[in-house]
Order: sequence, then structure tokens, then C-alpha cells
Amino acid sequence: MFGEQLVNGLALGSIYALTAIGFTMVYGIIRLINFAHGDIFMIGAFFALSSVTLFNAPLIVAFLVGMAGASIVGILLSRLAYKPLFDAPRINLFLAAIGAAILFENFAMLVWGPQTNTFPVLIDMHNYSILGLKFTTLQVIILVCTIIFMILLHLLVNKTKVGIAMRCTAQDMNTARLMGINTDRMVYVTFAIGSSLGAAAGILVGMYYQAVYPMMGFMTGLKAFVAAVLGGIGSIPGAMLGGLVLGISESLGAAYISSGFRDGIAFIILILILLIKPSGILGKVTQEKV
Repeated sequence: MFGEQLVNGLALGSIYALTAIGFTMVYGIIRLINFAHGDIFMIGAFFALSSVTLFNAPLIVAFLVGMAGASIVGILLSRLAYKPLFDAPRINLFLAAIGAAILFENFAMLVWGPQTNTFPVLIDMHNYSILGLKFTTLQVIILVCTIIFMILLHLLVNKTKVGIAMRCTAQDMNTARLMGINTDRMVYVTFAIGSSLGAAAGILVGMYYQAVYPMMGFMTGLKAFVAAVLGGIGSIPGAMLGGLVLGISESLGAAYISSGFRDGIAFIILILILLIKPSGILGKVTQEKV
């Protein structure tokens, strides 16, 4: 029982981690909690679903379509909704994010309908058991995809010129601009990467539950935000850790406390972390990181 719930928690936590990275990267760059990010998660899943249902695309192509489409949406969101408000009070950006989230949800209802759409099974499903741990093919895919995306993101942020420019922009945008860095481009790159990872998480969720619907990003987005705060908002390793801790806590809590209390666990953790360590597990009060 415990082993199964641990595996479920790791799979769920991987989803939260991928989604939380989008929150933490955007916050690191422009100090904005992008509450529209959960709906970009949903839009990416719908793009992938459409590529499968309309063009019979294989799984890899569906991933590429969903992630590319979400990246474009993220860039457009940054350019059209957020950039004109960079110099405005933070509350204006926050309200713009809420408005964008509602817009995306209504757009999805208009295009794909308000009903739950079935995400077809694109892989051969098998059940495995190793040392008493039971898991499925899809859970393995979720964990492997998450590890691959995390490694690629780490290499991009820490080993490339683009990553260095992103970290400089996050540290001090004005100074980075004076050093010749195109900070606007770095903002767009950040939104594109965060949105694509959110879309990947949305596709994995659609496959996991075999369902995609317009409101699917709302609760997942909130929990991913909790994961980002738990790990330390602005810290990519913190988002990864926070997502895994939240997923395991939610899975074990649902199994040993009550399945009806599953969603409440995330927000109890949020309250506790804000009371005990507001900067998060890996966060710092005096320094914020990308």
C-alpha cells in the first residue's frame, strides 16, 4: 500500500514540478505570479489532443505540437498582456494574469466545448511489480520525461549563453540591459520555456487520467503555485523539490487520511510553509534565483 502510494506521489509530484517551474521562472524574471500559467497547461494539452484526433499524430508529435503551441501562447501573453504593464504597479500585472486565465478558459470552452474530452491511449499499457512496488508504463513515462526535461533545463540555464543571460536578467534587469543583453528577448524565452514545460505536464495529465477539459488547469495551477512556494519561489531546484514533496504528501494523505481531503492537503502545506519558513525550503530571504 505504502509503496504504491509512493509511486503515485512521485508521478503526481513530477506533474506539479514541471508546472511549478513555469511559475518560478516567470517570477524570477519579472516578479510576477503568473496565474494564467495553469490555463496554458490546459491549452497545451488541448493542442496535443487536437493533433491526435484530427491528424492521428503519434505521441512524440503530439508532445511537440502541444509544447510549441503553448510556447507561442506564452510569448503572446507576455508581449500583449504583461509587457505594457512592466512599469505599472504589481497589482496591475496580477489582475492582467487573472483576466488572461479567464480568457483562456473561455477560449477553450468556445473551441473545444465545455465537456470532458477523452485523451486516447497512445502507448501500450502494462503493469509492473519490482520489490513489491507496483507501477504502470505511464507512470514510468511520466518520471522519465520529467527527469529528461529537468536535465535539459539545468543544462540550458547553467551551461549556455542564453541561460547566463536569463540569470543576469533575473538578477538585475536594468544592469543586464546596460551590459547589452536583450532583456525583452530573455523574458520571451522564459515564458516560452515555462509554457512548454507546463504543456508537457498537461499532456501527461491528459494521458494519465485520459481526460482533458477547459478547467483542468485551475486546481493543478494552484497546486503548482503551492509547490513553487514550498520549494522557494524563484528557485528552479526548489520548484522541483516542492512539486515532489507536494505530490507525495497529497498521495499519502489521500490514502491514509481521506481521499476527499486530497486538495486540502496542498493548502495546509502552503499555510504551514508561510508560517514556518516563508522563503521556502530552498529559498532565501535576501536573494531570489531563477
